[in-house]
Amino acid sequence: MILNLFKSKPKLKEIIPKGFIDIHSHILPGIDDGPKNINQSLELINEMKKIGFSKIIGTPHTYQGLYNNTSDSIKKSYEIIESKISKDLEVYYASEYLIDLSLVKKIENNSILCLKDNFILVELPFFNMPMNSYEIIFKIITNGYRPVLAHPERYKYLFDDFNKFKKLKKVGCLFQLNIFSIVGYYGDDILNISKKLLKEEMIDFIGSDIHNINNLEIFGKKIRTGETKKIDKVIERTIRYFD
Repeated sequence: MILNLFKSKPKLKEIIPKGFIDIHSHILPGIDDGPKNINQSLELINEMKKIGFSKIIGTPHTYQGLYNNTSDSIKKSYEIIESKISKDLEVYYASEYLIDLSLVKKIENNSILCLKDNFILVELPFFNMPMNSYEIIFKIITNGYRPVLAHPERYKYLFDDFNKFKKLKKVGCLFQLNIFSIVGYYGDDILNISKKLLKEEMIDFIGSDIHNINNLEIFGKKIRTGETKKIDKVIERTIRYFD
């Protein structure tokens, strides 16, 4: 995909190529803070297809005490909609795992759902970074998995020192940017750190983190960063790795 050089601020949907692969979405019904039922789930999936999505990986939260999902519960949610999905759209399932001690147990029990191969989507808490986070990340990696950290630009406790982002990369985390961040959906502070992460070429992959049908209107908003070439590069890398 090549962006029009004379259109510096395209709409978000205009930078979504046909064949786009979404590695982070909440599209499975009745399992987390995504769609509540099968109808909402299918409506969301069908609208994403119209935008250009060709493959969507549903990644419901696995968050002990809040979303106590298991590989089986996620699979069952997926199976509810599997036969009703358009044949020209690929939909798969994995999970977005909170980095905590329960994740270590899942890894030790080989009960992890990967995005593809050995890539697993992980997230940190939004309010603080647990003291044992690096230890858990180390265990993820030493057990043969590659952690893809969801939306690093949204963890505001990292903003005071950019070296914290660099440390997460150094210990082996891959970074997945939320595509809604580049239109300012989460606020200007998150937009600005997204720009810096893109400029420093620290973003590996991109995903929507879409939760409901109302999020679709965000694709009509204009992007608010001049790093369009780097966004294009990240989109292409995401498609290449997860095709």
